[in-house]
Amino acid sequence: MNNCIFCKIINRELPASIIHEDDQVIAFMDIQPVNPGHILVVPKIHREFIAELDEDLTSGMFNVAAKINRALRKSDIRSEGINYFLADGEAAGQEVFHTHLHIFPRFRNDGFGLRFGERYSVLPDRKELDEVCTSIKR
Repeated sequence: MNNCIFCKIINRELPASIIHEDDQVIAFMDIQPVNPGHILVVPKIHREFIAELDEDLTSGMFNVAAKINRALRKSDIRSEGINYFLADGEAAGQEVFHTHLHIFPRFRNDGFGLRFGERYSVLPDRKELDEVCTSIKR
């Protein structure tokens, strides 16, 4: 926590362009944006994974994200769509180990995209889907 860049922003030890703040959440401009208007929604409590947050805080993050989405769409920022991205763990691409939700405007040919593995086009059969479903439900 002592070296967490987001905790330092929350504690005003580092500068940030803050777009929203309440008792539980802070939202600010990303300093390395995918596109102009890229915003991070961050819980004020330091937790590495979203599963470590209670449901009210998780809901609060997404409620703030929805308000920011509406504001982006009404602004002059170029946006044909909006992405939400939350990397939960290093294998998922998380680089700052304090839960955070990215919101960024998208437009055709903006250069951003997800890459799918070669097996992505191979659809699993229903039995496999049901087995995975059952495993998660447990």
